[in-house]
Amino acid sequence: MPINITMPALSPTMEEGNLAKWLVKEGDTVSAGDVIAEIETDKATMEVEAVDEGKVGKIVVPEGTAGVKVNALIAVLLEDGEDASAIGSAPAAAPAAAEAASTLAPAAAPSAAAAAPAPAGPAPTAADGNRIFSSPLARRLAGQNNLDLKAITGSGPHGRIVKRDVEAAIAVGTGKAAPAATAPAAAAAPTPALATGPSSDQVLKLFEEGSYELEPHDGMRKTIAKRLTESKQTIPHFYVSVDCELDALLALRAQLNSAASKDSDGKPAYKLSVNDMTIKALALALRDVPNANVSWTDDAMVKHKHADVGVAVSIPGGLITPIIRQAEMKPLSVISNEMKDMGARAKSKKLKPEEYQGGTTAVSNMGMMGVKDFSAVVNPPHATILAVGAGEKRPVVKNDALAIATVMTVTLSTDHRCVDGALGAELLAAFKGYIENPMSMLV
Repeated sequence: MPINITMPALSPTMEEGNLAKWLVKEGDTVSAGDVIAEIETDKATMEVEAVDEGKVGKIVVPEGTAGVKVNALIAVLLEDGEDASAIGSAPAAAPAAAEAASTLAPAAAPSAAAAAPAPAGPAPTAADGNRIFSSPLARRLAGQNNLDLKAITGSGPHGRIVKRDVEAAIAVGTGKAAPAATAPAAAAAPTPALATGPSSDQVLKLFEEGSYELEPHDGMRKTIAKRLTESKQTIPHFYVSVDCELDALLALRAQLNSAASKDSDGKPAYKLSVNDMTIKALALALRDVPNANVSWTDDAMVKHKHADVGVAVSIPGGLITPIIRQAEMKPLSVISNEMKDMGARAKSKKLKPEEYQGGTTAVSNMGMMGVKDFSAVVNPPHATILAVGAGEKRPVVKNDALAIATVMTVTLSTDHRCVDGALGAELLAAFKGYIENPMSMLV
């Protein structure tokens, strides 16, 4: 009997994925454990292995298809002795294929068409046939010259009528109409209520022709928008900031890096960054202030036994937070090498779900981009996130005299339901202690 291959759930929260690439073709023989496809989630690209052996009888979902629902049929595997005719007679395969086809039909359409405000064509209109898609300038010029937009071919994005189309019509004398004939086109469709923001069409009205292009949201951007909107709407944020002097930390960092052993090619065993030491300091501070190493649930406070520190890494189209597990127990050299490895794999979307899901807190460091200070958004289920600014030379008062020190401003965002202001201040004080007395991180 034919064996159905369905879209796997690569993480507990995955609802759909993109079928990025098939590594087999119809007619190929596969064995259990063979990699047959690559699936893209919003954060990573994962390989899919065959769980049975047989011959690929039919590929239902072509590569490049986006928005494939979990458990939707993507291919059919034939057992030994079966041929393609068995696919149609299989009791489970046919209904599953029909279900997958109906599920995937909208997703399989070109993404540009899905994002377009109306179908492309000579005179794009809405479903009621009355709406003409054109720029405000084009409509104004058409009205001033008594032109019927229905008679003008649009050359803008997705068939939108733009200024040059109206000017061309004026030049050749086409599209003339009585003033009354333009009234129906001027009567725009009712504006929908802006419950979740303006529609794409309403936004496009604000721009003249040629000043924009449409880029459909990918899964990552949709997930970021959903999670951070949920965070700001449901988590009462509270912010605490403190300045940390870095001179002792920078001196220790240089000393440790110079002491790193080198391999035969002269490559050091590790190269510590300020960010690596920030991760360690935050993890140790959470160990010292365990009441801040928590997560909120409606029924109970989740108290974590270890500090699993997520680190925001910018990647094309968004960001991802690889997690340094049990960071309070790891040497700085291990944290540094883990961060470099996961940071590189994050940028190529090769992280495994367990490497970026969960965690107990997070660090967002924009100091390397010259940002002095900022406030980050708590990423649930975390209760805290530390925003790290740039280290810079500033005047400070020491022993009642002015001096120069390298100072870094950090801001702790907390979920006020479980980390109050005083507790957040206690956590930051512990963090500041490790940063300004960095030798204590080596004990």
